[in-house]
Amino acid sequence: MKAENLTHTYISRIRNLREDHDKSQQEVADYLGTSQTMYARYERGANEMPVRHIIALCKYYHVSADYILGLSDIKQPINHTKSDV
Repeated sequence: MKAENLTHTYISRIRNLREDHDKSQQEVADYLGTSQTMYARYERGANEMPVRHIIALCKYYHVSADYILGLSDIKQPINHTKSDV
């Protein structure tokens, strides 16, 4: 898969996850500790999302990073260890 296709998939996935969970950009931005404007830039593909935000979204939506990044179509929930809690 070409890099541009992965980028499009990643952008679509973060937007679709947010909409599927009935969250506003502001709610997700607050969770990530960023501004709504910056989060909107992530969803448009104007800025790349930092890895720490991708990890946080995996935990927030209970999906794998592979799903968000478009490497898998399976929304496999992540399993937390006690050290994560």
